[in-house]
This record gives sequence, C-alpha cells and structure tokens, in this order.
Amino acid sequence: MADHTRLFDLTGRSALVTGAAGGIGSAVAEAYAAAGATVLVTDVDGDAAASVAQRLRAAGGKADSAALDVRDRTAADAAVAQAAAHTDGTLHILVNNAGVTAPAMFADLEADSVRRLLDIHLMGAFHCAQAAVSALATDGTGRIINVTSSAGITGTLGQVNYSAAKAGIIGLTKSLARELARKNVLVNALAPLAATSMTETIRTDEKFAKTMLARIPLRRWAEPAEIAGAFVFLASDAASFITGQVLPVDGGMVM
Repeated sequence: MADHTRLFDLTGRSALVTGAAGGIGSAVAEAYAAAGATVLVTDVDGDAAASVAQRLRAAGGKADSAALDVRDRTAADAAVAQAAAHTDGTLHILVNNAGVTAPAMFADLEADSVRRLLDIHLMGAFHCAQAAVSALATDGTGRIINVTSSAGITGTLGQVNYSAAKAGIIGLTKSLARELARKNVLVNALAPLAATSMTETIRTDEKFAKTMLARIPLRRWAEPAEIAGAFVFLASDAASFITGQVLPVDGGMVM
C-alpha cells in the first residue's frame, strides 16, 4: 500500500515566503520547515524576519531570512536568488503573502491609500512572481501561491482599496496559471481568515466582531497555524493537478 503521508513531504525543496515576520506568513514558514523545505523568511522588517528564521532553525528546520519590500523589484530578484541558492539555483515554492490594510469608507478614501495597497498586494505579488519565473522548478514541483481574501471575492464594507487589490490577485493567479501550465508550474491562491494583527481591529470591536462571527458558520476565528496546512497542501505533491484555483480557508464564510 502506498504511503500517502509522503505526498506532503517537502524535503529537498526551497520556499520563499513574503510577509513572514508574523501572523499567517510566519505560520506558513514554520509549516514548510517542518515539512522539510528550506525556507527563506522575508519581510519588510528584516530583524523580525531574522527572528522567525532563527526560531525555525532552533526547532530543527532549515531557514534563513532577508529584508524584502515587495514593491522593490531589485530586492525581489535578490530574494529569489537567495532562496534558490539553497537548492542549486532552483526555487520550488513562492508564497506571496505580504500585505497591509488601511480601512476607510469610500467617501473618505484617499487615492494614495489605494495606490499603496495596490503596490504592496498586487504589484508586490507581480514583482515576486516575475522575479521567480525563470528560477521555478519545471518538474512538477514549482508552485506560486498567492494570498487573496474573501474581500477580493465578495467585497467588504470600508475596504474598497483592500478588496480591489485582493480581487486583482485573483485575476493575476488565474491568468498566470494558464501561462505557466506550459512550464509545469502550478499557480493557486488562498483566501484565509485568521486571528492576526491585520484582523485585530475587527476582532476587538464588539459590534464588528459580532457581525463578522455571524458570517462564519464555524463561529470562530482560526489561529494562523490552522491556515498553514492549506499552504502545505498546495505546495505538495498532493496538489499536483490543481492550478488556477482560489481556496477559501475561512470557516465556511465564502461558499
């Protein structure tokens, strides 16, 4: 009988995770390291990224770190080269997770806020994906996993800037999946919902929290570690015939 648990083994593969200094990003980096991958932990806060990488090494994983502002294409090129150097110049997994929020009702929304979120979320994913394309494995193990949100699928009150950026990532994912299929590279997106610093404002406001929980069939927020397994799945051989998809990991909020 085949050992299907090995489907999730990432030993010998390299991964680059953006926005990995905390929240979902650090949980994903930890899960990849636990699955055997060599992980480059990146974040605009280089010191925080280095702390996460040190923690992964202390736990027996393989990891290093780099400061990365995903708006900087030159920095993205350098990060891809650093991650790929761990596996003879080949990158296996890119996770575009870096992001911020700046809530405001549409009438009060400033153009600069829209540009900033588009630059970080959408253009950041574009820069890192384009930097990675020539280094990604073409043997079926090459993966790009983008992070979107339910906001990009259904929209959300007071976050036109964030929703637009996350919807753009869905379009990027689907189009890129079609293009890179010829290279045997899989491109998918996850739409997670977890208790992180980005959702703290909603979770700690009694009115917002009650409304939000009412929309989640499981009636709770996930911890970041609960989300990380879906990233391992999409990076693994278990997802070898999945591309161009958006997987909500949100307790059933988006069905």
